[in-house]
Amino acid sequence: MTGSLLAMSDGRPYPQRVGRLPRQLGAISAAWLTQLLQPCYPGIEVQALVVVEVRNGHTTKLRARLELNEVGQRAGIPSHVCLKSNWSEGFESGDICELESRFYHLTRAWSGAPLPATYFTDWDADGGGRGVVVMEDLGLAAGKFGHSTDHLGVDGVAQGLESLAALHAVTWVHPRLHRQVWLPVSMANPVDNDGLLRMYNYIKVNLGKDDYRQRLPRWIYETPELFSHAFDELAAFERAQVSPSCLIHGDSHQGNSFQRDNGQRIWLDWQLARRGRPWRDVAYFMLGALTIEERRAEGQRLLQVYREKLISLGAAGVLDQHAAWEQLRRWPVWGMQTWMSNMDDWGQSGLPMVERFFTAAEDFDTLRLLTRGRKPRRTPVLGEGARPLTPAYAHLLKD
Repeated sequence: MTGSLLAMSDGRPYPQRVGRLPRQLGAISAAWLTQLLQPCYPGIEVQALVVVEVRNGHTTKLRARLELNEVGQRAGIPSHVCLKSNWSEGFESGDICELESRFYHLTRAWSGAPLPATYFTDWDADGGGRGVVVMEDLGLAAGKFGHSTDHLGVDGVAQGLESLAALHAVTWVHPRLHRQVWLPVSMANPVDNDGLLRMYNYIKVNLGKDDYRQRLPRWIYETPELFSHAFDELAAFERAQVSPSCLIHGDSHQGNSFQRDNGQRIWLDWQLARRGRPWRDVAYFMLGALTIEERRAEGQRLLQVYREKLISLGAAGVLDQHAAWEQLRRWPVWGMQTWMSNMDDWGQSGLPMVERFFTAAEDFDTLRLLTRGRKPRRTPVLGEGARPLTPAYAHLLKD
């Protein structure tokens, strides 16, 4: 998708900045941050920048302690912040850093939304996909980062769904959202549509693991093209929807959230922000956070909890319970794809999620629902043209 944001761009927020955002961690310094912040905070000076922690994955999270002059202090920038960009070596993140920066720039005036505090955003808008966000350091905040395997229980999942409803309600059928031409439409962009094909080498690594073989259905080994067919039909189904849309997270598993001590769950890592229907977020969070037994017993009721909260916040035209459930039945395929391409040392545990989503697909009859009576829209060779494994994983792929 790199380049597409430039083609649809509204430009940079601070065009007076000279040069591109850096790609290397070594370029990050107090002097660089001073220069970056000055168009937004005239007269600011970062007198010292001490790196507290660096975490690299698809993006870089750099926790830093700052010494600021009086201008910075009066602006409300705290002494501890987190800088997000891509300063990692090896994994190219495409457009996601620019997309996330644009998202936080858009939401800076959303009071009360379940989001972290942000103090600055910028991006290059030159087709390179670079962006940077200066945000609160949640590592020092009162609360807990989520993890994919956290057991929330039914009540905890209900609270998480209400948080998603609060998020979705902010932009429900909002005309400003449709003017954000840089914001991808759910399942109508290459990152979404070709996710399974692009990440198939990572999927193949997991397919070869014994613990995955013990839990996965036989069809994924015997007729893997069914996976691609179902995924394409999910994308087509979503593109055909005409029900109200809103801004969705796009990757709403627990690991992309933080629960504050006051009980509020806020949502992080907005690299897959989309304009779309809310059921993608609802299904991805709910099916991943509930145990199989909890989902079978309480899934319908929890969907009702979400709907009622959304309606109570003023959303009009929300699908009725039956129609919403029919949406939910199709979305396990998204979670099947994302978790099958997960490498555990990226920070989240994939196998429990794989088991939950594949079991949900079986319970919901998802593959038949998507593919019955439909010819494949394309017949790709799985693995052909896929993103190469990074050097850390290349040895795991056996021909």
